[in-house]
Amino acid sequence: MKALHINGNDLTFEAVREVAAEKRPVLLDPDAREAANRARAVVDALVAGNKISYAITTGVGKLSDVHIVGDQVRELQVNLVRSHAVGVGEPLSIAETRAMMLLRANSLSKGNSGVRALVIDTLCEMLNRGVTPMVPSQGSVGASGDLAPLAHLALALIGEGECIHEAEKGARLPSAEALKRAQIKPLVLEAKEAVSLINGTQAMLAIGTLMLLDAETLVDTADVIGAMTCDALKGTNVAFDERIQKARPHAGQIKTAANLRRLLEVSEIRHSHSDCGRVQDAYSLRCIPQVHGAVRDTLAHCRAVFETEMNSAVDNPLVFVKNPKASNGDGEGDVLSGGNFHGQPLAFALDFLAIALSALAGISERRLERMVNPALSEGLPPFLAPGAGMNSGFMMPQVTAAALVSENKVLAHPASVDSITTSGNKEDFVSMGMTAANKLKKVVENTRNTLAIEAMAAAQAIDFLAPLKTSKPLQQAHAEIRAVCATMQKDRVMYQDFARIAQLIASGKIASVVR
Repeated sequence: MKALHINGNDLTFEAVREVAAEKRPVLLDPDAREAANRARAVVDALVAGNKISYAITTGVGKLSDVHIVGDQVRELQVNLVRSHAVGVGEPLSIAETRAMMLLRANSLSKGNSGVRALVIDTLCEMLNRGVTPMVPSQGSVGASGDLAPLAHLALALIGEGECIHEAEKGARLPSAEALKRAQIKPLVLEAKEAVSLINGTQAMLAIGTLMLLDAETLVDTADVIGAMTCDALKGTNVAFDERIQKARPHAGQIKTAANLRRLLEVSEIRHSHSDCGRVQDAYSLRCIPQVHGAVRDTLAHCRAVFETEMNSAVDNPLVFVKNPKASNGDGEGDVLSGGNFHGQPLAFALDFLAIALSALAGISERRLERMVNPALSEGLPPFLAPGAGMNSGFMMPQVTAAALVSENKVLAHPASVDSITTSGNKEDFVSMGMTAANKLKKVVENTRNTLAIEAMAAAQAIDFLAPLKTSKPLQQAHAEIRAVCATMQKDRVMYQDFARIAQLIASGKIASVVR
């Protein structure tokens, strides 16, 4: 795979996915290298002149009034990394940590952080040689950025802490040993480099980026599975008429309605009840465009927030070179202390994602209920059970789906409405963005599993309607499901079916029907 050249300005979601999951190589762009060198010259000039500048020649946070001089500068870097590496809990996954490393390297590449290009090169080499820091998932309040998670990343860069080395079959090793085996030299951090490494939003952003990609697959999948359920319940497609959508032209609603029209076109099942007396369907069918569409619009908003963030300088202080055309820098520039590390924009988006996905799972469970409830299922066997009474069919899967969507309701409570004072009241309002990110992962998993249960039930319902056939696109989706899950002829253990269908959903094969 062709190497990705990072410059801090044009990183994409697809590139993050390729580096995180497919091990795409990463290199620092030559122009970005020059920008980093110019910013570094400003920092070096401040240190050489013994000028007071936050986090360069002073302590940090509440200790920012302590002046650091001479040989203390290097000692400060190590102390900052060690003292901030206080995370607890389950480690981030390899993909999440690799995304975090790439995002941090890209932000530093923007040329506003004042680190040496060597720091960025080392992050890239760790990515390229499969050395992944062990980063605990808990300990960040989302300002000053994700201090604890990023400190564990920085700890590995200086040869401390632990890493997972790909060449050692995923074994966890002391970082010094992992770097040695990968032939990577540990860094000796210079002025400002520690705070530039640990001060940022890349942990919550890494999770958010990967979860958004999963969520985009889920909403496309939900359109397909929702259409299958609609057909199985002999629903009408009148509510998806283009004229209705144009009268309320939300982009997501228009997209989902168009998907549904195409998915339900030329269905023998639909044509079999075209003369029935029912005028309209329940909301869980009729309002799929409005609900799924609103989810789509939420994902689009969150994508825009994350795209901005992944190409932003988010540490503190920031370096602004006065003469950006000077070769390797003339040391002239300003170092400004601000608050770009604050995770509030991401925290809101992460919470919004969880809320939207909770709705996607919720309407899925309601469609499932209509398929299994004999009072609502339009003549389908009770609980989709062959020989109902002797067999319970999908009675309990609906209970599982109800449990999942109820758990999502709890997890969808916004973390970002909370704040707690830290650092001696210096950091007196925080975003809790990492908490939002961590709970979002569970919401994504619950939503995927809820859709998997609906998919299995919808396929079963379609089977009961044979010899009538659904539409060609839905036959394709049905075939994908049947490739991993056979028709239920009698009661059987189903949890492995759900897991296989959830994996199928994650692969994007069902979503591909509308992509």
